[in-house]
Amino acid sequence: MIPMVFTQAYLDPSATTALITGIASVAVAVGAFVVVMFRKAKKKVSDKLGIEENKNKEVEEVEFIEEEQNEENNN
Repeated sequence: MIPMVFTQAYLDPSATTALITGIASVAVAVGAFVVVMFRKAKKKVSDKLGIEENKNKEVEEVEFIEEEQNEENNN
């Protein structure tokens, strides 16, 4: 017969928080890496096939309007 030993471990709340933070940061880093690699691959494929990304997009001109200040606002 094999004796069974049951042990209890205490996980400090700060250790748990550090573990969760580490797992979350790895997930974010992997996600960012995947997005960057996808965009690079998409750009290479677009260049090879001669597809222009902004071909059918319209660009609006930006106009700055200066408001006239009334003399009443200056007083």
